[in-house]
Amino acid sequence: MAMMVFLAALLPVVLMSKCLDEMDCSAIYKSGQTVSGIYSIYPTGDVHVFVYCEMISGGTDEDNGGWTVIQRRMNGSVNFYRPWDQYKKGFGNVESEYWLGLENMYQITDNRNYMLRVDLEDFQANKEFAQYSSFSVGPESDNYKLRVSGYKKGGAGDSLSEHDGKKFTTLDKDNDESDVNCAKLCLGAFWYKKCMKTNPNGVYIWGQDDTHTCIGNVWSDWKGNDVGMKSISMKIKHVS
Repeated sequence: MAMMVFLAALLPVVLMSKCLDEMDCSAIYKSGQTVSGIYSIYPTGDVHVFVYCEMISGGTDEDNGGWTVIQRRMNGSVNFYRPWDQYKKGFGNVESEYWLGLENMYQITDNRNYMLRVDLEDFQANKEFAQYSSFSVGPESDNYKLRVSGYKKGGAGDSLSEHDGKKFTTLDKDNDESDVNCAKLCLGAFWYKKCMKTNPNGVYIWGQDDTHTCIGNVWSDWKGNDVGMKSISMKIKHVS
């Protein structure tokens, strides 16, 4: 009986340890899981979240697996023009298009070092990427402020550094530096300035469309402000 009581008391500690060990895809990769796919992670230590892990195999530790996909567009199946509460908690379909959630991003990156990679593909099957050595998201009390720096490589060019230090803006919560709500102007939600050099959560415009500048899911340093991406994904990886 004493042993059963001891084990019952120990179980929550063991489970919490497991949750903390699997707070991102980097930890899952290190545990021996090397196949890309959907996994459960525990950003807050006790509640699981489904996420897509990219277990890429490459020549260096940076290029090896363990990337936690925090945002992905690939076919226009999910509406990304949404209010603050949905961007806070996350939405979409992990099998295709989704947003992991600002609170989850904050919990994962708080007091831990992460790098960021953005993968892009246009409708002519051209592919490029941009990689940054440092990425984090602040708490909701600071409107989930973005910290991104250290652009280091990738033929897509650097369209994200301009958004460093900016607070998140949605259609119902204007935190940008413009006189207008950039989320409403660009039909998305992001860490806008006045307003953007990239709009990953904008309208899926199926290629080039200059009818309304800036509404598409664009990466301006690669294709300009009127060419939407066929696919765009943002992924982070823990840096030891």
